[in-house]
Amino acid sequence: MKHWIPTLLAILLAGCAGPDVQQYRAATPVLDPADYFEGITDAWGMFQKRDGEVTKRFHVEITGSRHQDTLTLDEHFRYDDGTTQQRVWRLVRDDDKNGEQHWRGTAGDVKGEAQGTAAGNALRWQYTLLLPVDGTTYEMQFDDWMFLIDRCTMVNRASMRKFGIEFGQVTLMFRRRACNP
Repeated sequence: MKHWIPTLLAILLAGCAGPDVQQYRAATPVLDPADYFEGITDAWGMFQKRDGEVTKRFHVEITGSRHQDTLTLDEHFRYDDGTTQQRVWRLVRDDDKNGEQHWRGTAGDVKGEAQGTAAGNALRWQYTLLLPVDGTTYEMQFDDWMFLIDRCTMVNRASMRKFGIEFGQVTLMFRRRACNP
């Protein structure tokens, strides 16, 4: 009976594996987050439960600025229920390796440091968000995938997990202001 346990474990772990950002290395246009987010960007998005039900919609105004080696993203959220939120990211680009850009970042409601890797038109961004719900704060692991569609438009899909179980997804569409494709 014990002989099938390693096989089952290998199958389960393989099911958790996702795409590698390297597979997008040749995709264009090439995404450089510092270039894309400099200035003002609008985003529209929604939260979905794991069954697909949309539970919240929102608009984000993002002001991006560079100071030496730091990209600051000042995000202002307005949700469909009228509530608002602000998140300020501080991102730093690490050394490039194998055609990839490596990023790390912090924000007030992010536990520890976020890690990101960009290649071609894609950016994979992973972090733990401290998510307040009804007086309790949950540590949710986010796995964001951003894809540059053209120099003005980007699409983002994020998976929210806790204990390896997906609780929902966030989908966003970004559009740079004053941009012509």
